[in-house]
Amino acid sequence: MYGRGTRRINMSFHLPSSRSCLLSIAALITFGAAAATAPSAQQQSLLAGAWSGGGTVTLRSGNVEKVRCRATFSQSGNGASMSASCANATARVTQTAELTRVSPTRYVGEFHNSEFNISGSIRITLSGNTLNASLSGGGGAASMTMNR
Repeated sequence: MYGRGTRRINMSFHLPSSRSCLLSIAALITFGAAAATAPSAQQQSLLAGAWSGGGTVTLRSGNVEKVRCRATFSQSGNGASMSASCANATARVTQTAELTRVSPTRYVGEFHNSEFNISGSIRITLSGNTLNASLSGGGGAASMTMNR
């Protein structure tokens, strides 16, 4: 861990375009979660809504790309759905995720980017109005911090 609530995972990409994949992974990372048990209204509101922020994607070559992302989470019962978009100066990608709450402030799930047919896992930690996310899948990794 690099700081309280922040994770960084380094993996390599095996995708058509490392820059586009980078953005996809970053966007996917920016998200997370839902409930393993029926959450209270207050717990549901921890994740639900719009988030924005940025982070990095590390490529197999060692190159690190910075990205900006926006994500929207919708909670329903014991789960949540995410829709996200990430971009840098040259590309923009979108992805979705289905998440499960594993503790009051931690979520895990699976993401998918249909443009590049990339799927993998995401992990989210919430602390107040800050969301820290990490993603692994498709041979790559990313780390993001987002705020409301």
